[in-house]
Amino acid sequence: MPRTRNFYLQLGFTLLVCLFLIVPVVMSMVAGVTVNFFIGVKSGFTVRWIGEVWSLYSQTIFRSMLIAISCLAVTLVVGVPTAYALAKRPGRFTRLIEEFLVMPVAIPGLAIALALIITYGGMREFRTSWLFILVGHVLYTLPFMVRSVLAVLSSIDFRTLEEGAASLGAGFWHRFFQIIVPNIRSGIIAGSLTVVTLSIGEFNLTWMLHTPTTMTLPVGLADSYASMRLEIGSAYTLVFFVMIIPLLIALQRFGTPGGPRRARIQEEVGRALAPAGGQAAP
Repeated sequence: MPRTRNFYLQLGFTLLVCLFLIVPVVMSMVAGVTVNFFIGVKSGFTVRWIGEVWSLYSQTIFRSMLIAISCLAVTLVVGVPTAYALAKRPGRFTRLIEEFLVMPVAIPGLAIALALIITYGGMREFRTSWLFILVGHVLYTLPFMVRSVLAVLSSIDFRTLEEGAASLGAGFWHRFFQIIVPNIRSGIIAGSLTVVTLSIGEFNLTWMLHTPTTMTLPVGLADSYASMRLEIGSAYTLVFFVMIIPLLIALQRFGTPGGPRRARIQEEVGRALAPAGGQAAP
C-alpha cells in the first residue's frame, strides 16, 4: 500500500514531539559529564560531578531503594489479597471499596502528606523515621498494585480454576498460591514494577514528609539543583536515569500480558476441568 502525504506528515509530527521530549533529557545528561556546561562539550568530559553526587547524596540513593523495596513488600502482602477479594465478590459494595482505594491517586500528594503530618506528626520517633515516608508511599502506590492484579483476575476464569482444584481436594491456601498467584503473575509483575518506579521517583508527597535525615533521591535531586552547580544537579539526573530506566524497560517488557500467556491460562483451565469432570461423573 503506497504511503500518502498524511503518513509523512504524521511521521514528521511524531518525530518532532519525540525530539521535543528527548533533547532536554539528553542535554541534562551530557551536562552531568561535562567539565563546564556553559563552555560546552569542548571543555571536555569528566566523571567528577558523578563522584560529587555520590559523596554528597549516596545515602539518599540507598534510602530510596530501601523505601521502594519495603513499599513493594507491603503492597504485595496487602494488594494481592485485596484484589483477589474484590474479584471474588463483585458488587456495588466491592466497587465502593475499590473507588475508596483509588482515592489517594486523585488527591494531591501534598494533601496526603499534610493529612499524615496532622495525624501522626506528634509521634516524634515515627515522624523523623523513613517509615513515615514509607506509609505515604504505600498509600499512594497501593491502588496501582490492586488495579494491576484486579485487571488480570477480571480477564481470566479463575473461579473455574479454583473449582477444579477444590474438586481434587486442594485447600484454600494451596489454591491461592498454586493456582491463583501463578495465573496472575503478569499483573503482579506489572504492579510491582509500577510500585517500585513510582516510589523511587515520588517527589511531592516525599518532599513534605522528609526531614534532613530522611532525604530521598528525588528530594536530593531538587536540593542539588537548588544549591549546587548545574553540573552536579545534571549528574544527579544521570544517576536517577540509570536507576529508573531499566525498571521502566522491565515494566514494558514483562508487565504487558500477551497472547501466549492467555493461551497457557486456557490450557490450565482445561487440565483442571478434565480431572474434575472425571471425578464428578460417578
